[in-house]
Amino acid sequence: MQTHARKLVVIITESALESMLVKDILTLGAHGYTICDVRGGGRHGAREAAWEADRNIRVEVICDDPTASAIAEHVRSKYALNYATTVFVADIGVLRPEKF
Repeated sequence: MQTHARKLVVIITESALESMLVKDILTLGAHGYTICDVRGGGRHGAREAAWEADRNIRVEVICDDPTASAIAEHVRSKYALNYATTVFVADIGVLRPEKF
């Protein structure tokens, strides 16, 4: 099986940012994204999604390296200081590179 190198950008943040993040991600060159509602806990306590303001989302973007860097840096500089936000980038292989 042949795979093609891409990056997976994962952003876990407050659901209130969803519409802004989607706009930013597409403007920065991504071809698409996936969003899921998530819950969890960490250093700052638990986010259990018991009420609207307590909800988190997980945004996943598969893209090339320059786009991944642009998205990660943008989220760090625009959102991470004021919102509960975690960003990580991983190397992955995809089967259909034209999609990303």
